[in-house]
Amino acid sequence: MKVRGSGKKAEKVDVPMAPMIDVVFQLLIFFMLTLNIVAPEGDFNINMPIGAPGPPSDNVPTSIQVRLLADPETGQLAQLQVTGQEPYGSGPAAFQRLNTYILQQTGAGKNPLADEIEVEIDPDYEVNYEYIVKAISSVTGRMRDGKLQRFVEKIKFAAPREARGRVAG
Repeated sequence: MKVRGSGKKAEKVDVPMAPMIDVVFQLLIFFMLTLNIVAPEGDFNINMPIGAPGPPSDNVPTSIQVRLLADPETGQLAQLQVTGQEPYGSGPAAFQRLNTYILQQTGAGKNPLADEIEVEIDPDYEVNYEYIVKAISSVTGRMRDGKLQRFVEKIKFAAPREARGRVAG
């Protein structure tokens, strides 16, 4: 059975467009802000060297060993030695000579192999700490025009040795 209306025509439904446009713009902004821009594959920004460096020269060592010998009674520095060099002595002049030697080996940053030079500090067990710090300072660089001129970045310590006169137990 068919039900008849009261004789009125069906009214047209108006859809409000302003809220729909607002929602579309909000979705558009959301997707724009969450978009991850990915670099195209295979676009590697690599700067290759022009040529391979030659073998290290014989006069530039890649490892320098600094030996600090101490007076076992007082802990004062008795001798500062650099491998392959004459002993430098024990006073402030010894550390100045060490600094000058490292400067000559590294070329004050002009030598391309200077970054590869490694200094190994090998102190006696009895040496006072102040001499180790002076050796580190002498090897690291020097102050020039109020700025540190760095010679060596790689500094390491030799394995500890048993103190002289002590008996291992």
